[in-house]
Amino acid sequence: MGISSKRTDRGWFPGVNRRVAGANRMSLRIRIAVGLFGTILVAFQSLPALRAASTLTSPVRAGLNNQGTIEERIRRVEQGLLTAIQVPGSANTHTLAERMRQLRVPAVSIAVINNGRIEWARAYGVIESGQPARAGTTTLFQAASISKPVAAMGALHLVELGRLALDEDVNKRLISWKVPENDKTKDQKVTLRRLLSHSAGLTVHGFPGYAKGDPVPIIVQVLDGEKPANTQPVRVDTVPGTIWRYSGGGISIAQLLMMDVTGEPFPRFMRESVLAPLGMTNSTYEQPLPEARRAQAASGHRPNGDVVQGKWHTYPEMAAAGLWTTPTDLCKFAIEIQKSRAGQSNRVLSPEMTSQMLLVQKGKWGLGIGVDGKGKNQEFSHGGSNEGFRCQLVAYTELGMGAAVMTNSDTGGQIAEEILRAISAEYGWPSLKPVEKPASNVDPKTLKQFAGKYTLLNGPLEVTFVDSHLVLNAPHVGILDADLAPESDSSFLLTTMENITISFEKDSGGEVSEMVVKVGGQTFKGKRAK
Repeated sequence: MGISSKRTDRGWFPGVNRRVAGANRMSLRIRIAVGLFGTILVAFQSLPALRAASTLTSPVRAGLNNQGTIEERIRRVEQGLLTAIQVPGSANTHTLAERMRQLRVPAVSIAVINNGRIEWARAYGVIESGQPARAGTTTLFQAASISKPVAAMGALHLVELGRLALDEDVNKRLISWKVPENDKTKDQKVTLRRLLSHSAGLTVHGFPGYAKGDPVPIIVQVLDGEKPANTQPVRVDTVPGTIWRYSGGGISIAQLLMMDVTGEPFPRFMRESVLAPLGMTNSTYEQPLPEARRAQAASGHRPNGDVVQGKWHTYPEMAAAGLWTTPTDLCKFAIEIQKSRAGQSNRVLSPEMTSQMLLVQKGKWGLGIGVDGKGKNQEFSHGGSNEGFRCQLVAYTELGMGAAVMTNSDTGGQIAEEILRAISAEYGWPSLKPVEKPASNVDPKTLKQFAGKYTLLNGPLEVTFVDSHLVLNAPHVGILDADLAPESDSSFLLTTMENITISFEKDSGGEVSEMVVKVGGQTFKGKRAK
């Protein structure tokens, strides 16, 4: 996913779509929020009536977290989507069907891990708005930044084979390109460990991809910012090892490193070393997507109802953003991590290397994946935000639980979060719990003065007064019809996501002139339209 005037590939968990952490501890919720407000130009899409296609991949087993039949559990999830902030008098709970209509997400695909197995998988909606083809559990979605942890497993596999080393200068094994040296790399070098943990001091947060018909660069051109690349050169601008800073550019260097030491195209290497061993049969890093697979793929969608030009973008930055997959395959990946960490599997990595993958390096980040919590409550996760796609993966290291949610809309991140909270509530997860906030009574006359249009992050936002409360619409950052819960006469919480506070400032004449948005320690200001 892109940044700058484009969109962040973390938008919704990191990539950081899930878990974009800072140098200090930053919760999953904050990391998602930071990514969301770093995005630009997201999509809004209408949806026909829903019909679900389901696959039950394992039977219910007696024991922990089994309350009723699988169908009953699915029904409760479908009927119980939860907003991040629960406020008395607000619409805190939704059905999946109504949220897909409200947020205009054409397709949603879900897979749930329970007791160490995929307990159920189900898909809803259509592959492309206005077309009859229904989404199924084998429909392909772009994983966006969830490509990174899967690619990291491939790199760690090469470490175990002795082909790579975690702590040596990557320039010793890079052949077709070298990390340019400067005063920042004099004493500290770019290493694979630092690349995978976003601590190598590298630039370029993410990538916007390439629309159909646009020339597509090779990975070396991307790294040098050489046309037809549409991003800046990937360079060291901070001493390696000193800070955590998300860098899709760094993961792209890791991609080239894997290609150089194996002499293989990246999609082939990943298929043979990771995807095939894990049984991820509906996954590929091939970019562009081969013709033979295109009928299986969902089309990405924009907030204004348009399908992404050419249905989706192409990402030569395959390790950072190029994986096509399904929630079921992502759950197979998560289960392998759980089993390997427990010493029960070594299809790709040994238990020792899997433990390294889950060891926090900097900023609550392991090797290729976000890590939070301790002991039995430790979770690992990542999110993704490509042009027209939003997705989330979260799982618990020791509890045998987790889920993946994939959507084909720029507004899908909001619904993915609410689905995960519903799953958390149903299965008793230790995290992803809504936060309860008491209602604050504010005079409607006070609220009405904040209604209006604002400009934030180069895009329009609108605050409207509806049924005695305020509602925010910011389609360019994926927020639609979100209630604002008053904390005071001028400060509000965004109910759809945790850790987003919105306040309003007045000019010398007492007129509301500016909106201030605080997200995970960052502040964004937007002027009110005259």
